[in-house]
Amino acid sequence: MDSLITAAARALATGDILGALKRVALRDDAPALALRGIAMAQLGEFPRARTLLQNAARAFGAREEVARARCIVAEAEIALVSRDLGWRVKALDTARETLEAHGDHVNAAHARTVHIRRLLLVGHVDAAERALATLDPAPLPAASRAALALVAGGIAIRRLDTSAARNALKRARDAALEAKIPALIAEVEYASRVLQEPAARLIRRGEEYPLRLEEVETLLASGALVVDACRHVVRVRDQVISLATRPVLFALARTLGEASPGDVPRAVLLARAFGAKHADESHRARLRVEVGRLREELRLLADVSATAQGFCLTPLDASEIVVLAPPVEEQNGAVLAFLADGESWSSSALAIALGASSRTVQRALQALAAAGKVQSFGRGRARRWISPPVPGFPTVLLLPDLLPMD
Repeated sequence: MDSLITAAARALATGDILGALKRVALRDDAPALALRGIAMAQLGEFPRARTLLQNAARAFGAREEVARARCIVAEAEIALVSRDLGWRVKALDTARETLEAHGDHVNAAHARTVHIRRLLLVGHVDAAERALATLDPAPLPAASRAALALVAGGIAIRRLDTSAARNALKRARDAALEAKIPALIAEVEYASRVLQEPAARLIRRGEEYPLRLEEVETLLASGALVVDACRHVVRVRDQVISLATRPVLFALARTLGEASPGDVPRAVLLARAFGAKHADESHRARLRVEVGRLREELRLLADVSATAQGFCLTPLDASEIVVLAPPVEEQNGAVLAFLADGESWSSSALAIALGASSRTVQRALQALAAAGKVQSFGRGRARRWISPPVPGFPTVLLLPDLLPMD
């Protein structure tokens, strides 16, 4: 490797993007194309970066397997950052295997990190945690250790383990400072701010209070019966009853929980659960049936009893009943939650992340665009959607249930 390529690589490693480009901007050999691609990616020019890396991968000779594999890993990371979740995951696995076979353990670990970050982004927390456990960060450079610690922090946040999240983010901050890469330091600081922002609302006896993630964790361990409108479950500590596939039952549970310890008139329950404006005998009969089903579902945690005016929810062993709701409730909240990260998303990538059909996501995006909450640019397959961060929105930390499939 000649001196200019070496100097450019060192400049990139320390975050000196312009310094790297000055050394390779006018060259079109394979190593220079690869370095220019990485530099353009760090500047946010993702389409240009991917083109340069693809050209570099083709330019490397048949015997330069390691160099080609590194280009593939870099392209996979760009696809992840630009939210192209349809990128070929198998190609990343093959590149990682090539790097491991040739002893390039640092870049192989980076390939694993990219894969784990993708798993976490699409909500496969268990798989991400298992994959992370196979990596030892100790022998890796500071930037790689920071990336792994960020992933560990993300997993802990989604597990509502704020102590582990703080420890992981501290490790990430220390490693980022050691690496002296401004963009990495900024990413760690942004992730750390999540722990200080409202993650949910507590509704208790008709009053609302914002909660940080640590306070949510404390609430769930407190012994209260929590009607969790973020995940559509009813829980007391580790006893969890999911109503995610029973929207009518959850609507009844939430309405009763918000009124606890009082009761709720039948007309209010009919309006909240069925959208009924004028109740007739068929509505009242259906309400009795659904209340009976809710009583059966919650029999281990609470009792649903009739009163003169309606129904009330009474905990069996819990100290009280509270409702945990998202900070901002929106019909298409799941889509907004992903767009709130500030990145541009394609509708197909959102569909993959949400586990929903493309048509469902497209309808949600059109509705949000009509309301002025999201914007798009580009056309056809290049079309991307973006939204400015909404103050107090929980991004994907306490994401409501996934959109229903068509």
